[in-house]
Amino acid sequence: MVASRSAFSYYILLGIVVMAGLSQGLLLPLLSILLEQQGVSASVNGLNSAALYIGSFAMTLIAERLVGVVGFKKLLIGGLLMVMIALPLFPLIPSIGIWFVLRLIVGAGDSALNYVAQLWVLLVTPAENRGRNLSLYGMSYGIGFSIGPLGIGLVDYGDYIPFVSLAVLFLVVLILVLRYLPEYKPERDLQEQKGFARFPRIYRYAWFALIPAFLYGYMEASLNGNFPVYGLRIGLVKEDIALLLLCIGIGGLVLQLPLGMLSDRFGRRPILITAGICGGLLFALVPLAGTHLWTNMALFLVAGGLVGSFYSLGMAYAADLLPRALIPSANVIASFHFSLGSMVGPGVGGFGMQHGSPFLLFWIMGGAYVGFGMLGFFFRGKSVKKFEKKAA
Repeated sequence: MVASRSAFSYYILLGIVVMAGLSQGLLLPLLSILLEQQGVSASVNGLNSAALYIGSFAMTLIAERLVGVVGFKKLLIGGLLMVMIALPLFPLIPSIGIWFVLRLIVGAGDSALNYVAQLWVLLVTPAENRGRNLSLYGMSYGIGFSIGPLGIGLVDYGDYIPFVSLAVLFLVVLILVLRYLPEYKPERDLQEQKGFARFPRIYRYAWFALIPAFLYGYMEASLNGNFPVYGLRIGLVKEDIALLLLCIGIGGLVLQLPLGMLSDRFGRRPILITAGICGGLLFALVPLAGTHLWTNMALFLVAGGLVGSFYSLGMAYAADLLPRALIPSANVIASFHFSLGSMVGPGVGGFGMQHGSPFLLFWIMGGAYVGFGMLGFFFRGKSVKKFEKKAA
C-alpha cells in the first residue's frame, strides 16, 4: 500500500497510532471521572486534563530536530518508553500535582509517536493515494481513541487495572518496533529546510489546511476532558458517557475512509467545508437532546464521523499545497495547532460549564466548526507547481 516500505512496517506504524489514540481515549475521561469523584472543580479538572497537551506541545517544539538527529525509529522507541513507564504510576501516586506531571510525560510521548508515524506515511505516500492512506492513519488513531473509553469499566476490578493493561499493550508494540521496524532518517533535502522564514511561507499558502488540526485537538480534548463532567451533571451514568464517547470514535471510523477517498476525487477544500459546517451544526444541537441516549448517540455518530477525519484531511491538503521539502515543517505546525487546541479545549469548556451554562461546551465547539467552514469559501489554494515556481 505504501511504496518503498514493506507492508508489515506500515502496519506497525498503524499499530503505533492505535496505541497513541488508545492512551488518550482512556486517560482523559478516566482521570476526569476520578477527579470529579474526588470533588475537584470542573475548571481545575479541565486544566489538569490540558497537561496532556502541554506535554504534546513541548514535544512539537523539538520533534523535527530530534527526527533529524536520531531518526524515526529511535524517536518512536523513546515515545513508547515515556508512555509505558508513566502509566503504572497514576494509581500508585494518586495526587493531582503528580498526575499533572505524568500527563505531561504521556502527552510528550504520544506526540512523538503521532509526529513520526504521520510524517513517515506522508513522505512515502504518492499524491494520488494521499487522502486514502492518511485516512487509514486517521482510522487507526480513531480505533484506539474509540476503544479507550471502554477501559473505564476496568476500574471496577481495581484502580490499577486499566493503567497496567495499557502499559502491557505499549510493551508489546515496543517489542515489535525494536524487532521489525527498519531504521529511517529524513532525506538530506528535507533536513536542510531550516530557518524561521519557512513558517510564514507555509502559512501563506496552506493556512486553511492547518486549521483542522487545531479544531480536531479542541474537539478531542473537550469531549474527553469535559464531557464526562457534563454528562454526570446532567444525569447521565458512567456507562452512557463511555458509550457516547465511543460513538464519536465509531462515527469517525465509518466516515474516515469514504471522506478521504472523496477528497482524492473532488478535492480537499469542498469536503472540509461541508464536513465542518454540518458537523458544527450537529454539535450545537447536542444540548437539545438532554439525557435522551438514542438521540445523543445519533448526533455523536454523525458529528463525529464528519469531523473525525479533520486532522488527516487537513494534512493531506497541506501536502497537496506545499513542496515536499516543507512537509516536515508543516507537520510540526499541525502538531503545534493540535496541541494548542487540546490545551485550550478543556480550559474553555470547564470555565464555560462552571461560570456559564453546561451547554456552552457544545455551542462553542459547534460555532468553531461552522466558522471554519465559512472561512473555506474565501480560501483559494495554489497548486504545488505554482508554489514552487513562485518561490523559486
